[in-house]
Amino acid sequence: MTDQLGYRFKIGVIIPSTNTSCQPEMDALRVPGVTNHVARMFIHDDSMEEKPGFDHVMHSIRSSTEPAIRAVVTCAPDHLVIAVSPESYWEGPESHGRILKSMRSIGGGLPVTMSPDAIKAALDCYGDVRRIAVITPYLPLGDDPVSRFFTDSGYEVVNITGLGCTSPAQIAHVSEARLRQAVREVDGPDVQAIVQVGTNVAMARVATAAEAWLDKPVLSNNVALYWHALRQGGVHDSITGFGSLLERHLHLPERTNGTTPTNPHLTYSTTGIAGR
Repeated sequence: MTDQLGYRFKIGVIIPSTNTSCQPEMDALRVPGVTNHVARMFIHDDSMEEKPGFDHVMHSIRSSTEPAIRAVVTCAPDHLVIAVSPESYWEGPESHGRILKSMRSIGGGLPVTMSPDAIKAALDCYGDVRRIAVITPYLPLGDDPVSRFFTDSGYEVVNITGLGCTSPAQIAHVSEARLRQAVREVDGPDVQAIVQVGTNVAMARVATAAEAWLDKPVLSNNVALYWHALRQGGVHDSITGFGSLLERHLHLPERTNGTTPTNPHLTYSTTGIAGR
């Protein structure tokens, strides 16, 4: 039998126990017939100011991810979203592929979305975007592996700004005013798109507004994750109010000639996001 509420698509979302932004942002993105089911990885709100503390947070995430996945799959979701950023970026693109395979195995073969895959697919929607700016929640200790990950994945990181959060829970305290400032700090004439990483950053509303100021893609981590899960699961609704990605890009991009995605409803440029 089909769920009464989740009759189209059920998404299992795995988040750290300290994260208070991801769940409400993703719930705001739901469309009729789609339901979200959250499992939390137990971690302490440890300091991330020095490497030992950051490493302890990483260890806690790694040790608690598998139990959280095993818990959420008991509700029989159609898709898993692993909504935690440090694990996705810390050891580079080659390690990410191994981690993604492991998550699928733990989830019994369910499709899995993680941030690097969602963000890459989202950037592909806007043409041959290679020069990006990045906003992270971290101090330089956490910024460096994120920048290196994107560089190793073929992007030029023109600018990066860390919000300087000192613990996982503190990330949710960053104000919209500070996020707007961060967008201005990283933007520039050479920047083709702005990418925000960190699922405890409440960035969805700011990113939507920033696209209007800048006439270029501004990707919120949580919006990109949810978009990727929906489109991979065959949910192609246009969702308004959360940026061009959910509103206009109704399918995952198809690449032609290795550069330009095929979408008959949009014109692509290195900066613009306007539809026809």
